[in-house]
Amino acid sequence: MKVTTILTAAACLAGSFSLYADPAADREEAASSTGAYSVAGALRLPENTTKRDVYGMNVGWKLFKGKNAPEGVNSPDFNDSSWESVNLPNGIELLPEEASGCSNYQGPVWYRKTFTAPEKLKGRRNTLYFEGIMGKSEVWVNGEKAAEHFGGYLPVIVNLDKWLKPGQKNVIVVKADNSNDGSYPPGKPQESLDFAYFGGIYRDVYLISTGPVYITDPNEAGTVAGGGVFFRTESLDPRTRKGRVGVKVQVANDTDKEQKVRVQALMTDPKGVDPVGETAPLVIPPHSTGEVDIPLVISNVKPWSPDDPNLYTLSVEVWNAAGGNNAKNPAHLLDNRSMRVGVRTVEITEKGLVLNGSLFPEKLIGGNRHQDFARLGNAVPNNLQWQDAVKLRKAGMRVIRSAHYPQDPAFMDACDRLGLFVIVATPGWQFWGKGPFADRVYDDIRQMVRRDRNHPSVMMWEPILNETHYPADFAKKARDLVHEEYPYKGCYTACDAVAQGNQHYEVLYAHPATGDKHWSIKERKDNKPYFTREFGDNVDTWSAHNSTSRAARHWGEVPMMVQALHYLKTSFPYTTYDTLNAASAYHFGGCLWHPFDHQRGYHPDPFYGGILDAFRQPKTSYYAFMSQRPQKTRNELGSGPVVYIANECTPFSPEDVTVFSNCDSVRLSVNGGVPVEKKVASYPNGLKRVPVVFPKAWDFMENKKLARAGKEGAVKLVAEGLIGGKVVTRHEVRPSRRAEKIRLSLDREEGVELCANGSDVFAVVAEVTDSRGTVKRLNDEELVFSVEGPAELLTDSPDGTLTQPVKWGSAPALVRLGAKPGTVTVRASVKHPGSQKPVSGVLKFDTKAPGLNMLFTEDAVGKAKKGAAAPSSAEAPASEREKSLQTELEKVRHELNKLRNDKVSAQQTHFE
Repeated sequence: MKVTTILTAAACLAGSFSLYADPAADREEAASSTGAYSVAGALRLPENTTKRDVYGMNVGWKLFKGKNAPEGVNSPDFNDSSWESVNLPNGIELLPEEASGCSNYQGPVWYRKTFTAPEKLKGRRNTLYFEGIMGKSEVWVNGEKAAEHFGGYLPVIVNLDKWLKPGQKNVIVVKADNSNDGSYPPGKPQESLDFAYFGGIYRDVYLISTGPVYITDPNEAGTVAGGGVFFRTESLDPRTRKGRVGVKVQVANDTDKEQKVRVQALMTDPKGVDPVGETAPLVIPPHSTGEVDIPLVISNVKPWSPDDPNLYTLSVEVWNAAGGNNAKNPAHLLDNRSMRVGVRTVEITEKGLVLNGSLFPEKLIGGNRHQDFARLGNAVPNNLQWQDAVKLRKAGMRVIRSAHYPQDPAFMDACDRLGLFVIVATPGWQFWGKGPFADRVYDDIRQMVRRDRNHPSVMMWEPILNETHYPADFAKKARDLVHEEYPYKGCYTACDAVAQGNQHYEVLYAHPATGDKHWSIKERKDNKPYFTREFGDNVDTWSAHNSTSRAARHWGEVPMMVQALHYLKTSFPYTTYDTLNAASAYHFGGCLWHPFDHQRGYHPDPFYGGILDAFRQPKTSYYAFMSQRPQKTRNELGSGPVVYIANECTPFSPEDVTVFSNCDSVRLSVNGGVPVEKKVASYPNGLKRVPVVFPKAWDFMENKKLARAGKEGAVKLVAEGLIGGKVVTRHEVRPSRRAEKIRLSLDREEGVELCANGSDVFAVVAEVTDSRGTVKRLNDEELVFSVEGPAELLTDSPDGTLTQPVKWGSAPALVRLGAKPGTVTVRASVKHPGSQKPVSGVLKFDTKAPGLNMLFTEDAVGKAKKGAAAPSSAEAPASEREKSLQTELEKVRHELNKLRNDKVSAQQTHFE
């Protein structure tokens, strides 16, 4: 018997960060809703406050991979029980850690989902909202073809009204095909592409239900500069602290009668101070739409900026027009939407970026972002989207360019809340196709503006196809489409200065005259502002890709140091943090290529130039970037004192010790000696915080001498950061000793909840340490991970374990949380155990119920991969008590080993 589950608990406020300008207010605001991630551009609201129902559709799908699908695959009665059980987001397969060079599957896949639609959906308008399906896609509902779509980065919306059966079994079938196809963007074959398509239903899916009179969706409505809710800032007066905004609302009437309604727009800040609202009447003919544009004036306005990302809650409600004491037709709510918005004005001028009426005091520096994650490909769940934004903001970045396509909606939400500007780019890279290609590019441009126009984080649009030789009329038309869709102040478009048609664009991309000598500005065009879309990469040839900027984390500290110094300031004639700071005022910033290691189609090597690796483990350059962030702003996440010793005290570490810091000065003590204090210098009109170097501060032979004398505890480097003469931060490094333990930690940014939604994935990082907890960087163990409880270890191994090599002291594993809450236990032990080996590590954490109604069939949910065998009774897993005793026994063995080792050391010392 099939049982459809509807999970309704609202305990888990996924992504409720406490890292903002006003943490208490943000927590209060988050707690008032049932989740931090938007759905189709709006917040999920508690059931008792809305007429709109949202159901999560991520859990309980069946997957078939192959070019020859079984006969009758679209039929509701097809038997898919032998197919693999998957949850969304799904990227078709679990990829190898290094999946470049087209090692991923290319071709069609089929998904099926069986569920019982709630009876309450009868008589309502119901749509399926796919945030993203890669490639060519087709959707069937109960055996009937309902939609077809081309392109993998924008929503696919399916009206279910003809086919959905409330109270009965329903079957959704999706065919997704990521094969090469030049008829839609990006279009370029994957073996010639500098990023990877991957595939599948790789973003979230929702079922959205409204009444017959409802606020439309902008991507579904197809209305130029309209549809749904269109919010924009009209003006902002810093002197009077007043702001004028506009709220355009489109309402649809699917009934046979004319509808007279009232549309109300209400804006409140997180503390509920100075709310402002207005109501406008609207008459909508039958089977038609109507539109109102409501102006609002806000007093004591709190503007949005990267360093103070203030957000308001905009609530839009549609009521029947009668109201009052009309007994026959009393006032009642027909539909409502609520969203976070920011009040801010942007002007990009030859003097630089003017934000909220004031010239931004610093260059706007950030990074590009590809969306893939190690092993997951592009199927990155919301919690990791949020964590990416957190890590980038902590690095001091203030702007992200969406290379080379619109990003996941959860990432855009995070940019709003965390204070990251975004340059939104249309899908495309070095390719112009034939046939319907151009029309599909133009449609993508319209759809990306409609989807992302309400985000205060959107600074400008990039409708141009990146590095593409396109027809002569394309550039102007692409630019004009953006302005058609956003016909208000503050709309800016960007294009390469060397591309044809650049004269039509408000902002030009180039390297500054102080930077790259080949692509730098030779002659400024039309007094326009400039921005560097990609800086930092330094390859020898585009075939070999040898580079001073590409250093895998496990290559160790010397390559990582070369990369870090290269990004800050290099001896090459190249664009860096230093040369961007030194650029003329009209050149207002630039984006690093690229903050994360990522996979590529046309090259066998991943891009190793990230300041974090593909698992989001930091490299030295991450701390180099942190050293350039402000000492303090209202946005504590993107500022604060930093001091970092870039030396691991290994036998091969450099004698000269480099410290990255944004403090006024750095004080370094070596082995408890007298501290040496040095000022953190800056280059005139260039790098603001030059790395501090202490010559010959690390001496391995001194370490050996003290250790032999029984004073190994004294061997350490201690750096203190001082601001205004006071110590405000500290970093300590010790040489690692004998490998004793395996330490497990959950890569979980502050405030990110552990939601049992069947989708969220977390990295569990195992580190080999000595008895004091110092990471043993030079260690080549292999670790075996296992998971118990309502979670799944992402592995291809039939027994459900994962073997990972230790690289530069750590080994990451990915754990997907299940669809039911409970206690999850993760274990890691050495692959080849022995009496002298490190003690196994154990990590436990509890998951919470999700704040979202989820529709799924129980028998479609499975943790194991198809073909994975369950353990026999003889191989039954040990009980928790047995495992605890085993761990304690390991510890006892190690205490005995320590006594033995002390004797061995004494003997070696004696005979030496």
